[in-house]
Amino acid sequence: MEAVPRMPMIWLDLKEAGEFAFNAAVKKSAVSVPRDFEGCSTLRKYLGQLHFLQSRIPMGQGQEAAVPVTWTEIFSGKAVTHEDIKYEQACVLYNLGALHSMLGAMDKRVSEECAAGAFTYLRDHFPHSYSVDMSHQILSLNINLMLGQAQECLLEKSMLDNRKSFLVARISAQVVDYYKEACRALENSETASLLGKIQKDWKKLVQMKIYYFAAVAHLHMGKQAEEQQKFGERVIYFQSALDKLNEAIKLAKGQPETVQEALRFTMDVIGGKYNSAKKDNDFIYHEAVPALDTLQSVKGAPLVKALPVNPTDPAVTGPDIFAKLVPMAAHEASSLYSEEKAKLLRDVMAKIEAKNEVLDQFMDSMQLDPETVDNLDMYNHIPPVLMEKCAALSVRPDTVRNLVQSMQVLSGVFTDVEASLKEIRDLLEEDEAQERKLQELLGRVPPAPASPPGLAEVSKECSKYLELHEKASFTNTELHRAMNLHLGNLRLLGGPLEQVRAALPTPTLSEDDKQVLQNLKRILAKVQEMRDQRMSLEQQLREMIQRDDITTSLVTTDRSEMKKLFEEQLKKYDQLKVYLEQNLAAQENVLKALTDANVKYAAVRKALAEVEHKWNTTVQTLVASYEAYEDLMKKSQEGKDFYTDLEGKAAKLLERARAACQASEAHRQQLLESPEGPGAPPEPPAAPPASSSSSLELLASLTPEAFSLDASLKGKQRMNKQNFLQAQPGEGLRAPRPSDDPLSMLDPLWTLNKA
Repeated sequence: MEAVPRMPMIWLDLKEAGEFAFNAAVKKSAVSVPRDFEGCSTLRKYLGQLHFLQSRIPMGQGQEAAVPVTWTEIFSGKAVTHEDIKYEQACVLYNLGALHSMLGAMDKRVSEECAAGAFTYLRDHFPHSYSVDMSHQILSLNINLMLGQAQECLLEKSMLDNRKSFLVARISAQVVDYYKEACRALENSETASLLGKIQKDWKKLVQMKIYYFAAVAHLHMGKQAEEQQKFGERVIYFQSALDKLNEAIKLAKGQPETVQEALRFTMDVIGGKYNSAKKDNDFIYHEAVPALDTLQSVKGAPLVKALPVNPTDPAVTGPDIFAKLVPMAAHEASSLYSEEKAKLLRDVMAKIEAKNEVLDQFMDSMQLDPETVDNLDMYNHIPPVLMEKCAALSVRPDTVRNLVQSMQVLSGVFTDVEASLKEIRDLLEEDEAQERKLQELLGRVPPAPASPPGLAEVSKECSKYLELHEKASFTNTELHRAMNLHLGNLRLLGGPLEQVRAALPTPTLSEDDKQVLQNLKRILAKVQEMRDQRMSLEQQLREMIQRDDITTSLVTTDRSEMKKLFEEQLKKYDQLKVYLEQNLAAQENVLKALTDANVKYAAVRKALAEVEHKWNTTVQTLVASYEAYEDLMKKSQEGKDFYTDLEGKAAKLLERARAACQASEAHRQQLLESPEGPGAPPEPPAAPPASSSSSLELLASLTPEAFSLDASLKGKQRMNKQNFLQAQPGEGLRAPRPSDDPLSMLDPLWTLNKA
């Protein structure tokens, strides 16, 4: 059947246009259209412009600007006039359907669905009283004819593509159904009277096609039975096909040669199939041949439809030549639509804000920052501030050695001063012991003038130096303690970076802990993904509402259809609303999962927090040790200067003490050796050295208040051990914590203030 000749198809004539006061060039192009698809495009454009004109100017029946519109009626050839622009639109739509029927009847066999769509729109949207050729009965007949011919074209293609026999049978059965509907309309007396002489020709052709395509349907049902090896059914289907084809041949008398040729070809096919099936069943299979009415009837498969027509589709109408004419009603309707959009946005935003508030409160209570919840990477690197200190010490390799040497020198000078003061104190104690022995021997105290005057001054100065040395000794001890505290850190900073990294604490997590951490990170990422998606959808909704302008559609829409248009236009937001609702609904599940993950994360979180605290403390301690280095060097140098100066003064005082003790010993010897007896007045002692007065003056200036590590401390209160230990913040060296760094308690006593 693939090579069967094509059956002829019914096509409709175009209506002829008469008078209409519209743009002459546009009107002429729409009336004298070429018989091709370009002509269909021209008719669609003209139809759209008429629709635009009608929405702006009152040209309907009985309205102020209505003008006469004249077209010729197809069947009678009479001119029909109406003062209604919709009559012009209806006639253009009829011509659009008729032109598509012409194109469908050509060899290309396309366009019947478009013709059915044009006639359907005309039947459903326009009055039926304009003319006979546009009555409801005629339009329904045209629709069924076009759909039947469209299904016939689909049947032809299915046979060429070798589709399954059952599918081809159903397509052919649907052709029969469409033509039966058309035949019923043709047999209607009212329709017959409207059609006139062409009614008989159409009816005869349609009836012949009904039998012909019924035969084709049963032929393919027989083929299916053959494929299923139901040989008895095959015989009855082929016999039925042969019977229906004979009926079609009877009705085909007077039809064109193409019809006769198609019938002869089909007879050869069906006749051959029937004879072969009957012979095989009679001599080979011997299956019972069932009655046709006992078999299941073939149901049609409607695979074609009337394509919808949109008169205002900008893709086919082109630019609106009346675009600048926007009625006030359209502006008012646009405002109403804007309010509908605003209401939709308010409803959606209320739901979003409520969910966002719950989410923010929940995340604040959890205190989970996605950026810091997993800071394990921090422990794999030395922090930049520590790297900077390591780099600074790397270019000064003698840092620790210089500090140790400086403190050793300070200790040496300190020891020398202490030895000198101890010797002075021993001399004074020895002299005092000798003096007591002399008193015991003589039994009385020598008169005061007999005592050497320089010894009392030496004792006084020695007491002052010892007091000053005692305070400086505490400062020196604290300085050494501070050095010992920071020395190890300085050695670490000056060593290899691997040792520095090893000195920093690192967390130790089990595989289960790592799994808990990864799960929490995954859920936090889901929370962020949910936030981002929600913001994106909200932004899309706002932009879509901002761009949505249907003023052009409102211009061409009747006021009674406004509400329906609003509903249809607002449907474009349904997909975004569905996505947003799914996003909002997912929040509850995500937060529940996050709560469970956070419970498991509690122990890991505590351990990580402790390690992080130790890590930060270690880093701060190392940085503080580096920053304390310069202060240590400065204080040690000041200490050396102080003790060097004190050493010189102690040496001079020692010489004076020795001289005074010698003078005192000589005085005691004189008392013992005097010929006049112990009661004789002694000789006056030798005059003290000339420098004794200046030494006393210098010694008088060596008070604790005169020692300072900082010039800004001059004139302040006297420093003792108690207020030294209670030093205020900012005094002494800086350290990570006052309780750990003894430099913060150093008494600035190093600099000797010379008068």
